[in-house]
Amino acid sequence: MNKELIKTEDGSHSLYVKELNEHYHSTHGAIQESKHVFIEAGLKHFCAAFSGNQINILEIGLGTGLNALLTFFETKKISQTIDYTALEAFPISSELAKQLNYVELLSEKNSHAKADLQNTFDQLHDSEWGKKNAISDQFNFKKIKETLQQIVFENEQFDLIYFDAFGPPVQPEMWTEPIFQKIYNATKSNGILVTYCAKGEVKRTLKKVGFTVESIPGPPEKREMIRAKKELRC
Repeated sequence: MNKELIKTEDGSHSLYVKELNEHYHSTHGAIQESKHVFIEAGLKHFCAAFSGNQINILEIGLGTGLNALLTFFETKKISQTIDYTALEAFPISSELAKQLNYVELLSEKNSHAKADLQNTFDQLHDSEWGKKNAISDQFNFKKIKETLQQIVFENEQFDLIYFDAFGPPVQPEMWTEPIFQKIYNATKSNGILVTYCAKGEVKRTLKKVGFTVESIPGPPEKREMIRAKKELRC
């Protein structure tokens, strides 16, 4: 499928897939959406209640690499080491990744050296598939080129799930009970899942497989999003 580079309202890039009539991020702002959904409501929320030394993250849909880059960014502010696994069956090309302006925008607003951050972003896209890469002392990264339907996870493997697949109208097969049951089984007790989606059917399916579900404020121009927790069972 052809992917067209577009600029969202906060100035950051996203990709548009004409065949699906779908964007990789919110057109109201790619960076602000990812920060709100996955960093603020996901990583920071989890860190506030987590006392361990290592956080195991699973991202469903590596896409442009924005969520992974923002998560790496946060390792400068937290004490934990992050083991980050990203699932992506249909990766974008390295050439397209190099056109994305995330590094430029993030380095302008923070103290990170642009060259160092660009090197990190390049590693996310150019690293070998299926191999764990030590991007820094606090950030290990592994990407897997498989579908969620194909892959087999260990039970209770992940603390935090970034569920960032295309929406139910575009990828209905990604929002089914068997898929969420697989995710639930792979989530550790007290682990959480966050997603931009807030559809009632998705909430009901998450509850059916065992998650405790809450609706929380969404990113700009979106009223709600979902955060789900796998409660500790006695």
